Amino acid sequence: MCRVGLLFNCSATAGLHVQQICFRNGGATISESIMNQNTIIRLERESDYREVENLTREAFWNVYRPGCTEHYVLHLYRGNPDFIPELDFVMETDGIIMGHVMFSRAWIIADDGRSIPILTFGPISIAPAYKRKGYGLRLLTHAMERAGELGYGAIFMEGNIDFYGKCGFDVASKSGIHYYAEPREDVVPYFLLRQLQEGFLEGVTGVYRTPEGYFVDETEAEEFDRQFTPKIKLELPGQLV
Repeated sequence: MCRVGLLFNCSATAGLHVQQICFRNGGATISESIMNQNTIIRLERESDYREVENLTREAFWNVYRPGCTEHYVLHLYRGNPDFIPELDFVMETDGIIMGHVMFSRAWIIADDGRSIPILTFGPISIAPAYKRKGYGLRLLTHAMERAGELGYGAIFMEGNIDFYGKCGFDVASKSGIHYYAEPREDVVPYFLLRQLQEGFLEGVTGVYRTPEGYFVDETEAEEFDRQFTPKIKLELPGQLV
């Protein structure tokens, strides 16, 4: 079994679900870099599924490993009870789907015995031709705002604080929530938190575990990938596997 975007035997710097989404574009501000009046964000439709899976495959191919499995994770997750259709968004520009993000229910197992519902997200994908233009930030911000409107209190994820810190995330260990795959006493730099409701986690300590839906069988993922146009798998510097 493998985890999309993160293998737990890799270094602590690993763990991005996402293509680069939080940045300044060559010195321009985000608002200056995404001014496209023909761009919309809407909920994914069933008729979009294969197009979005192909987008996800294109966005992640050879990034964290030779090939990728993120499109298979997405394919399976839509049938998972933890999948949240109300937070399954696509981004279109000039009528072309060029971005996507999905969210999943997750839980904190609190030290006082409670199971506290929270969110995680990913994969989040931006088509290669649209990367580094601010679209990912715009998509994620929209989704997080909607999650807050729906009453969700916090988002946890594995990612790079250099990117997600600009999106309001902080290292979760600072707040007393620990990552299941690392020693409890460690401050885990890639395990991140953003609270959507002020005080939601006040007084809470406990452990977060990545939802099981993010772990997929590699043989099954390979079989699924054969449904798409063949692509060359490459071993590249910086991959996690």
